[in-house]
Amino acid sequence: MATLRQQALGMVQARPRVTVTPPSPKISEYFGTNVFGNGRMKEALAPSVFKKVMEAIDKGTKIDPSTAEEVATAVKTWALSKGVTHFTHWFQPLTGSTAEKHDSFFDMYAGIEKFKASALVQQEPDASSFPNGGIRSTFEARGYTAWDPSSPIFIFEKTLCIPTIFVSYTGEALDYKTPLLKSMEAINDAAVEVCQLFDRNVRKVSPSLGIEQEYFVVDKALFAARPDLVMAGRSVFGHSPARGQQLEDHYFGSIPTRVKDFMVDFEIEAHKLGIPLSTRHNEVAPGQFEVAPIYEEINKAVDHNQLLMDLMDKVAEKHSLKVLFHEKPFAGVNGSGKHNNWSLITDTGVNLFQPSNSARENLQFLTFLVATVKAVYDHSDLLRASIASASNDFRLGANEAPPAIMSVFLGGTLSDVLDELEKNGNIKIEKGDNMYMKLGISKIPEIILDNTDRNRTSPFAFTGNKFEFRAVGSSANCGLPMTTLNVIVAEVLKGMIKDIEKEMNAGKEKKIAIVNVLRKYIKDSKKVRFEGDGYSAEWAKEAEKRGLSNLKSTPEALDIYEKKATKELYERHNVLNHIEVHARHEIMLEDYIKKVQIESRVMGDLALNHIIPTAILYQNKLIENANGLKGLSLDNSAAVETIKEVSKHLESLKSNVTAMVETRKKLNKEDDIVKRAKAYQKEVKEAYFDKIRYAVDKLELLVDDESWPLVKYRELLFIR
Repeated sequence: MATLRQQALGMVQARPRVTVTPPSPKISEYFGTNVFGNGRMKEALAPSVFKKVMEAIDKGTKIDPSTAEEVATAVKTWALSKGVTHFTHWFQPLTGSTAEKHDSFFDMYAGIEKFKASALVQQEPDASSFPNGGIRSTFEARGYTAWDPSSPIFIFEKTLCIPTIFVSYTGEALDYKTPLLKSMEAINDAAVEVCQLFDRNVRKVSPSLGIEQEYFVVDKALFAARPDLVMAGRSVFGHSPARGQQLEDHYFGSIPTRVKDFMVDFEIEAHKLGIPLSTRHNEVAPGQFEVAPIYEEINKAVDHNQLLMDLMDKVAEKHSLKVLFHEKPFAGVNGSGKHNNWSLITDTGVNLFQPSNSARENLQFLTFLVATVKAVYDHSDLLRASIASASNDFRLGANEAPPAIMSVFLGGTLSDVLDELEKNGNIKIEKGDNMYMKLGISKIPEIILDNTDRNRTSPFAFTGNKFEFRAVGSSANCGLPMTTLNVIVAEVLKGMIKDIEKEMNAGKEKKIAIVNVLRKYIKDSKKVRFEGDGYSAEWAKEAEKRGLSNLKSTPEALDIYEKKATKELYERHNVLNHIEVHARHEIMLEDYIKKVQIESRVMGDLALNHIIPTAILYQNKLIENANGLKGLSLDNSAAVETIKEVSKHLESLKSNVTAMVETRKKLNKEDDIVKRAKAYQKEVKEAYFDKIRYAVDKLELLVDDESWPLVKYRELLFIR
């Protein structure tokens, strides 16, 4: 291993620069060239056919067989003109990544390329081999992928990719896309009903999403020389280097040339795929970066993020780099998140979270703002569960990322507006009075424009015209947290309509009825609003006083999925049935157990087969040195002390690894998956990971640098 480390370091120094040349100086000339988008569809299809497809996209109407046949023919013609030979249904199973099975256009019996509507619309992958939470048995293999016309077909690496949903033979969702699409319908129905209190012209409300993707980049050879990065996605060992991020010189600093070439390369390919990337920069930690697109309709944004991660992995290979999407690949420096910037847009072009010069629109803005705050308060545990994973547990609450406590940051000035509205709601409105002015609603745009504050410690922050869900992990499929957010806001909006109607039935004028309901919701959800430092210990104590949950581990966070109220919530909005909710709970627990198991095994392998043998060899050299010094009647106390210290850490390492392995064997006999996951958390991860790491990291400081088998943090983070 020490030899492998030295070879890897030598390879990094000899890397040639990879030249990247855009196909055109103007992005506009090649943007979307590998996408069968609306413009290309309009050119290729008859007007009547194009109209039917657009109705399916906009209104969710079913595409009839003849229309599907026309689309399939047009898609095949376009794909073949681009040199494509295969097609695939591209879907997002509950593994967290994407899946695809390539089939050839070429029909060997007919001797020509064929692509029928049946191949476009539906296929049958093996459902038993994907996570299903007990929905399907191994011998019940059939599952279906079905075309999602609202997400554009695209070409990736000479393969035609058709975005699809993935369901079991009996109809249960086995992916992230299906419930996301249903949640979009749920929030559309609820939001339109509320919007029509203010504007009867609104017929559709679409959730919009902008995803800020953080990631680390390391050299491919250095990555390969770290078995823990290869197997677990994070370094389970590694002493912090003398210099980390404490100089605060990496954030927004000059992008390293090699990394910039990589960025430019994947941005070119992303733009060809219609992914609207607009921002790139260094992040806080050395070796950490961020890429962000402009906002898109939420389904397309999630698809594009999944595609982007795959694209980045593949382009990185060309540059002999490796992208790390793990939330905490390195201890002691910032982890990576995937900030989800969420808003609601009407078909009349209004962002419902954008303050306006119109007092009426400001009341509408407050209505949706307050509804969202109340949704986070009412369903904070469910929102927390939506971002739970073994990898995100390392990041949340680590004093560089939002805590596991779900709270909402609005900014002091907007908080004052809500407090004022709550307090002034009792003001008597006389005939002819300007209610908006009396309640302080008319001055909201001025207040918001002056409110440039941002709170990086908040998991859910209002940032001027959107909410930023900052607690989402960098490796996550955003479909799950966004489905959850859509559903919980839809639930509050539905309740809000009933409460407003109740006020109006009692004789209240509509605007007064809305304000009365807002006042109640502001008061009811006030505990979830927090403007201070989310990293502080004081906030954890204050949150406990407020009755807010602090669910620090994935197994305890996931308990919410087994509650009757959770299953009823998803069923009420036709997003997931109780079987699907239970299955997802089981899948997430199983994933947690497997991730902890893998890390535990990697720790054991590295400790027993690499670290301990290396340390013993070094210890033998020290013993030889100590004996030599003694034979010369020289002071050997320094060598003896080092030998004792190495022995102490070796003993600790060996005993803890042995005990951890025995504990795993015991826990694997537990049939109850909830108990097993919680036991893995407490009796494996919490009981042994830090102890084993401490011993290894201490040995790293003691053993001769040239003999140490693992690539060190200073090399991984700083050598390009």
